[in-house]
This record gives sequence, C-alpha cells and structure tokens, in this order.
Amino acid sequence: MTGARTVTVQTIDQGAVTIAEPTWCSGHDGDAPQLLCDTGHIGARHTMTYEGLELATAALVQDPFVVHSDRSVSVLVELGHLGHGLTPGELDGLAAVLVDYAGTLRGLARQLSTLPARGEGR
Repeated sequence: MTGARTVTVQTIDQGAVTIAEPTWCSGHDGDAPQLLCDTGHIGARHTMTYEGLELATAALVQDPFVVHSDRSVSVLVELGHLGHGLTPGELDGLAAVLVDYAGTLRGLARQLSTLPARGEGR
C-alpha cells in the first residue's frame, strides 16, 4: 500500500506549501508561484477537435484553498469557437465528433460521481 500523494508548491503569500494531491491530478511541475487561494488541481485534459480546431476541453478540477467558492471537485468545460459555414458533409463530420465527445463528458461525469463529496486529496 502506498501513502497519500503530496506535492510542494511555491506560493507568493505562504512560501513553499505541501498539499495533498488527488490521484487524478496531472501534477504541478513548472507552475509559476501564485497565491495559495489560487492553487488548485487539474486532471488530464480531454480535448475535442474538428478540422484542426480545438472546440472544447474538459478536465477534473479542484481549488482546495479558494476563499469564496465551492472547494469540491468538479469538471471544468471550456468551449471554443467555430464560426464558419459548413457543407452537409462537414456538418455530418462535426456531428460525429460531438457525439463522440458527449461520451467523453459522460465518462467524466461517472468518474466525478465516484470521488468523495468534498474532494479526494483535500
């Protein structure tokens, strides 16, 4: 059995701080120092692309030191921009990508539902 994972991050206001790191976190290597309240965890990014354009990303996230918000694990979804006309074939291709990505989002929802209510690693 292995012990809990921890990571030491450099913060502007608290110096070096060692925090519990959830198993799903992708790591903190190379992160620039920031305020402790802005220090958080992010999991693997799941990206949706169409014709070389990044249209969406989704990832597990947690901000365990945030002051005025929820500290629970959630999924951050960022939607990009597609602003040009599509042919019928292109539209069918985009629809297929969207259907596939919906499965990715459903998988993240299932993963999120298995994590402790207040967030693993807190």
